[in-house]
Amino acid sequence: MYKSFYSLSKTPFSKELDVKDAYVSASLSEAEARFEYLKQTRGIGLLIGEPGAGKTFCLRRFSSTLHQAQYKVIYFPLSTGSVMDFYQGLAYGLGEEPKFKKTALFRQIQQGVERLYSERRITPVFILDEMHMAKDAFLKDLCLLYNFQMDSVNPFILLIAGLPHLKERLGLNQNRPLAQRIVTRFQMNALEKKEVPQYVNHHMKLAGSHMPIFEDSALEAIALRSQGWPRIINTLATHSLLVGCQQQKPMIDEEVVRLAAEEVGL
Repeated sequence: MYKSFYSLSKTPFSKELDVKDAYVSASLSEAEARFEYLKQTRGIGLLIGEPGAGKTFCLRRFSSTLHQAQYKVIYFPLSTGSVMDFYQGLAYGLGEEPKFKKTALFRQIQQGVERLYSERRITPVFILDEMHMAKDAFLKDLCLLYNFQMDSVNPFILLIAGLPHLKERLGLNQNRPLAQRIVTRFQMNALEKKEVPQYVNHHMKLAGSHMPIFEDSALEAIALRSQGWPRIINTLATHSLLVGCQQQKPMIDEEVVRLAAEEVGL
């Protein structure tokens, strides 16, 4: 309902945002530089960040840069199914009919990777999300699964993503073999305070706004309450538009943001 009130052609702050339309913050720009390095070297990369930092969107944006004739992307969030479901999912992603035993699956996955890379000149890209949920035994398995030709080549890209305590877990003795194989690592940060107004205005323009709708005081309030985390900014800005529409306010001010924050419990 607020779209017509504020003369917007699209819904702002939507999860369905096209990756090419992203606001490129300092943190996102640095993450993409790390990913570019990983494309060149191949191997294992680590991406961590607080909830709502934009990790999954960052991974989606990275995937969109990979040419389909040169890369095969296999995305798997660890929250989906069991560990065996995960291994079978990797095999399916490689175009294989999964075996039923773990050792046979490992061999099948490795052979599938080598066939893609050596015979078809395609680099498999495995993106494992929500890896903070992984058990230590699973992290040990990854070290074995992605060891090719006595650890002399990297015919793949493996991106491990999760919450910040994943980094601490990788520092434990039992997980160091995997940690030592990580080629690049990056922690996504919140937007800087000066970036928050730019982020909000960027999304409003994408939604069809031709004039400012958020007052400077409102943008400052959003920056303060969100601490710069994109997901919270999206939620707070959206509810501010709803409250502003209900109150028939042509401009979103600090008081509207305060009421919206109370609604969402911020």
